Amino acid sequence: MNKQQLQEIINGGEGLTVEFKECRGQVNRNIYESICAFLNRQGGHLVLGVKDSGIISGISLSALSDIKKDLVNTLNNPQKINPPLYVLPDIFTIKGKTVLYMSIPESSQVHRCNGRIYDRNEDGDMDITDQSDAVAHLYIRKQSSFSENKIYPYVGLGDFRSDLITRVKHMVREINSEHPWRGMADDVLLKSARLYQRDYQSGKEGYTLAAVLLLGKDEVIQSIVPQYRTDAIVRRVNVDRYDDRDDIRTNLIESYDRLMAFVAKHLPDPFYLEKDQRVSLRERIFREVVTNILIHREFLNAFPAKLVIGNNSVKTENSNRPYGHGLINPSDFTPFPKNPVIARFFKEIGRADELGSGVRNLFRYCRNYSGGADPQLIEADIFKIIIPLATKTTEQVTEQVTEQVTEQVTEQVGVLTPWQLSALLAFCNVPRSTREIMEFLGLRHREHFRSKILELLLEQEKLFMSYPDKPKSPKQKYYSKQ
Repeated sequence: MNKQQLQEIINGGEGLTVEFKECRGQVNRNIYESICAFLNRQGGHLVLGVKDSGIISGISLSALSDIKKDLVNTLNNPQKINPPLYVLPDIFTIKGKTVLYMSIPESSQVHRCNGRIYDRNEDGDMDITDQSDAVAHLYIRKQSSFSENKIYPYVGLGDFRSDLITRVKHMVREINSEHPWRGMADDVLLKSARLYQRDYQSGKEGYTLAAVLLLGKDEVIQSIVPQYRTDAIVRRVNVDRYDDRDDIRTNLIESYDRLMAFVAKHLPDPFYLEKDQRVSLRERIFREVVTNILIHREFLNAFPAKLVIGNNSVKTENSNRPYGHGLINPSDFTPFPKNPVIARFFKEIGRADELGSGVRNLFRYCRNYSGGADPQLIEADIFKIIIPLATKTTEQVTEQVTEQVTEQVTEQVGVLTPWQLSALLAFCNVPRSTREIMEFLGLRHREHFRSKILELLLEQEKLFMSYPDKPKSPKQKYYSKQ
């Protein structure tokens, strides 16, 4: 938006997608009702410092800072706008007077202001909370729109990570040696995966939000969805803050690796046999939990996804476009796709199961992991999963989580399970020092790591030295060719 475009919007007057607020010295209280209505309808332009008639009155310079702060804080407060919104106002000077401009996107979720639902028509904002038919139609309209399909016409092939696309080709080849993606050119693969689309209503075409989130460079992801992040936290001793944390702001594929590695670092994997075969309960359970955080969330919502490991449970939260409210019962629930393109992509690379089967497996394996207790899955605007931890499991972790991870890695390098090894190799796409790799794996014993793990990875040519002629160089780092 530039000054000339804003002047044209003001000259066109108020309407379905344009609203003026005077806001000379403070924020009008009904501003948030208009924002809620724009979110629920088709988005719009909100201009502060302009009268309803279109006359520019301007915002007092002494109040400008407080007004901006009020807007940002309130829009991120779920007690006011729920789900919250991440939007920053822009400052313009028009005809010598200061105005604030906000572009409000159309949301794929139903939003509330102070617990009330607002919609928009040509006459302004309407409170439809008590109009059951209008609310029902609003939900139906929102559920037919997937934010993952939002098109970004100026995103090009160079904005994606070619090394990550190469890795995807390797992943699908391991699952199916005849998979069509394995030999495709990068741009053809993205189109085959429905990551390049055309909107037949507007005529826009290009790569989608799903494409950016799955394969985009980190700086591109943060530019398009700056609010996007996943917070992995351990709270056992320092319950007010955290004992360990990973603030994840990268693509969905590597986010999966980091979350599963974080879980492996802090939770044990008790011995369990299924048909005479050892099964990793931890992997079966948290594969579904992590997948839900990453592929079934509402990405345009400012609410960060969270995975919190405590003494008695593991809890997750992610923004959601709900199809109902309350506890999910696996015996009678009907699964609905939240981001079907991303979900299909994860299924192709072996990171997700058929829709619905993961929930049943979660209940099945959780009872063995949690001493007979069931998980809780709570459908609402914020989707929550609670995995109870058995007392024995909690004590084990508190006393020896680091040693346990060390022993597991020693046994396998193995016990670098497939996804642990995949996470490590992805981490080492950039050369890493011994200390960095040990911290990533949650290990403390340097000689043990070197002799039992690092040497085997080098021997198997899974890792390579940056200075192969000087193996003991203090500058030595290790990298993968994945």
